[in-house]
Amino acid sequence: MDEHPAPHTPAGRADGPDRPDQVLRQLLAGLTAVRDGDFRTRLGPDLPGVPGEIATVFNGMVEQLARVTSEVTRVAREVGSEGRLGGQADVPGAAGTWLGLTDAVNAMAGDLTRQLRNIAQVTTAVARGDLTQKIEVDARGELLELKNTVNTMVDQLSAFAGEVTRVAREVGSEGRLGGQADVRDVSGTWKDLTDNVNVMASNLTGQVRSMSEVATAVARGDLSRKITVEAKGEMAALADAINTMVDTLSVFAGEVTRVAREVGTEGTLGGQARVPNVAGTWKDLTDNVNFMAHNLTTPVRNIAQVTPAVARG
Repeated sequence: MDEHPAPHTPAGRADGPDRPDQVLRQLLAGLTAVRDGDFRTRLGPDLPGVPGEIATVFNGMVEQLARVTSEVTRVAREVGSEGRLGGQADVPGAAGTWLGLTDAVNAMAGDLTRQLRNIAQVTTAVARGDLTQKIEVDARGELLELKNTVNTMVDQLSAFAGEVTRVAREVGSEGRLGGQADVRDVSGTWKDLTDNVNVMASNLTGQVRSMSEVATAVARGDLSRKITVEAKGEMAALADAINTMVDTLSVFAGEVTRVAREVGTEGTLGGQARVPNVAGTWKDLTDNVNFMAHNLTTPVRNIAQVTPAVARG
């Protein structure tokens, strides 16, 4: 006779259903199946007396175990494998250890759900550029480490964004040169970004200040200054334009000064200012100086010719 009857199939009753050894064999087969994780075995419900009560209790226990196992497995699969948070095990009529086990699983799933949803909420806000949110849910162990890491990241991003915005506002909008972003305890990409912003601000400061110094010198009549700071792109084109302007003004001033000295001080008539590659107002001024010098030369030379003749009678 088989000591382990098939699931859902009570043991044979050739010797009578109420024989103690037969009942014990059925109970042993059922307990063995439960031990092996098989909750399909049921004892015959028609056993008389105490054996029937044992069968009823055993069958109820197996059904409760099956429900607990099914619900715990479902919640574990939903939360752990499928990523569906918020699942809760529902085992009606559970008590004692089974209720404690169900409550423990539900508490674990609930805590994990709250923690992960809070982390997801904060990281989603960061992805959208909102750096005002922090992870506040209670956490322990590795989840606490993850919480602290994300919150530290948010703090660093907030400090980085604040400093970059400040420097951009000071330099770009308010015209206050020399600003530098100060983001403490950053490394990797955040440090590289901070350094790049500071290099950009520093280069822009040096270039603009050099141009300002040269322009101020020109306005004061000092044509000895040139822009020497390194520049590229449009800034280099602007520096070249200012330096070319200074060169043109220097040549123009030198030529006008020479003609004025020759004609006005040394009495050397006929001088003409030569300023190559001028246009616009500079060409007009050069032409006017030359025209004035020419007009002055012609009558004075005429007078000089007539005066000796008069002196000779």
